[in-house]
Amino acid sequence: MKKKSLALILCCSLFFSFLGACGANIGSGMGDHATEPATEEEKLTVVGFSQVGAESDWRSANTESMKSVFTAYNGYELIFDDAQQKQTNQIMAIRNFIQQEVDYIVLAPVTETGWDTVLQEAHDAGIPVIIVDRMVDVSDSRLFECWVGSNFELEARKMCEWLRWFCVKHNILAEDVYIADIQGTIGASAQIGRTEGLQKAAREYGWNIVATVEGEFTRAKGYEATQQLLLKYPKMNVVYCENDNEAFGAIEAIRDAGKQVGSDIKNGEIMVLSFDGVKPEALQDVLDDSISCIAECNPLHGPRVEAIIRKLQNGETPQKYEYVDEDVFSAYEEIENVIVDSKEYPITLVTPELIERRRAEYDTGSYVEELPDNVY
Repeated sequence: MKKKSLALILCCSLFFSFLGACGANIGSGMGDHATEPATEEEKLTVVGFSQVGAESDWRSANTESMKSVFTAYNGYELIFDDAQQKQTNQIMAIRNFIQQEVDYIVLAPVTETGWDTVLQEAHDAGIPVIIVDRMVDVSDSRLFECWVGSNFELEARKMCEWLRWFCVKHNILAEDVYIADIQGTIGASAQIGRTEGLQKAAREYGWNIVATVEGEFTRAKGYEATQQLLLKYPKMNVVYCENDNEAFGAIEAIRDAGKQVGSDIKNGEIMVLSFDGVKPEALQDVLDDSISCIAECNPLHGPRVEAIIRKLQNGETPQKYEYVDEDVFSAYEEIENVIVDSKEYPITLVTPELIERRRAEYDTGSYVEELPDNVY
């Protein structure tokens, strides 16, 4: 009996000691980590996104498109970094993403060059990199999985074809066309493509390019550049702005100088051409003849990038380069389409109904979130 009682006492003592140890572990957090199931956050796909900045309405819409898609509800954790127009900030962000062991890196590069080293680091870490909007010029294309964005030179060529036909239909001689190019951020893919497209067309059609100045894709720079151009080049009758924000600044500068914005360049008006067409205000300017033509640059890359990630997760190989279909907007009914490389592109006529539809979409955010049917 004494032996059985002693054994029972020992067992009870060990049992309560075990409970005490468990309680200590639970209190310290060790027990939680060891026994609790993984949280929902731990199951999310982590995406690090390095954005150029917020220099334009296009960029803001592009950012919102990403944020609206890569949410916890959709199974993602988005780590967002605003580079404030500096490549050094983007390189630092990518290295931080690597240290955080994100699942995917999405890069909207400031410029095309200077990425080999940091993208090699991401490649060595086994993290797929997806490039959006502007391209990268790297020695090894395997350093990124794929790129998705716009064909910027094609945008420019469609715009220039519209200008050519406008001149033909209004009996404007090529030698009477004096164009100032307000460029975007120098070295950015959009700047390179839109500048090259204009220069090729000017050589082919005999237009005069009186100046090329940097506008940095901002309204303030567009205003400043146009203000100076008006003083230096009195014959200037076309301002070719490489995005809407520059165009808004150019329009303001022209009016402040006491000149008329419009398409009647034969009678002293100054034509403004633009790219993007994101905000309904830009389309309203087209309807009001403040902007004669806009070549669309679609910012809705969030759903496109997610589609690429799904393919990678399923073991599929996405296309290396995925271009987005885009419109050309004008209020002139006489130009219904343009042809580039034997392909016909329709011109979308701007109407009050189109503007109201875009305004409703922009106000509700559906323009940012919804993906058009024809992007793939």
